Parts: sequence; structure tokens; C-alpha cells
Amino acid sequence: MGKIKENSTNNINRQYIHECDLTYAVCKIGGRWKLLILDKLKGGKLRFSELRKAISGITERMLTLQLRELEKEGLVKRTVYAEVPPRVDYELTEIAIDLIPIWNQLSKWGGKHKNLIQNKEADV
Repeated sequence: MGKIKENSTNNINRQYIHECDLTYAVCKIGGRWKLLILDKLKGGKLRFSELRKAISGITERMLTLQLRELEKEGLVKRTVYAEVPPRVDYELTEIAIDLIPIWNQLSKWGGKHKNLIQNKEADV
């Protein structure tokens, strides 16, 4: 992969994201699957297969990619055990545990908003 030009729009946007804490945070946990993965891990350690079963609709490849990103961002800890067959556990890091009340509140807001929109559509 080539080097990103300093004056590219993508690079300028990336710099802005690092200046704004809210946007930075949303970029770290944003996307279709990351919050769902984090939410499934709030109960404790899970193996890859357990995560896969807990999240319907996610492919193995997507789960692997998202777990790698979350690990790189310091939100998920991956533990590999020297066993045959190999065993890998995933769990939340301390900084990710701090997010639990935030995503619980976001979930409540999402439910309210969804009901509001559904009620508006039903009135039309």
C-alpha cells in the first residue's frame, strides 16, 4: 500500500478526527459490528466460536477483521493458550469496560428514537 499524500482530503480528515475527541471515539467503535462485538464480550471472556454464534449474520472473515481492529485499538485483549487444538479467548480491556455505561445509554436512546420514527411512520 502506498504512502498517503500529506495534502490529501483523507489525510486532512484524519488529522481533524484526531483533534475532535468525540469524532475520534466514534471512529474507534463505529461500524456495523464493533459495538455488537464489544457488547457480547461485556459478560466476560469468549472464544471465537462463541462470539460467532452470539452474533448472527457476521461472517468469520468479518469477525476476524473486526477483532483485529479492536485489539489494535486496545479495546479487546486476545489470549492464546499453548494447547492442542489451539484455544484463543477474547475479553474487554479496562478502557473498553469504561464504555459499557455509554453504550447502554446509547442503546436506550436508540430504542426511543426507533419508537419515535416507527410511530411517525404509523401516523402517516
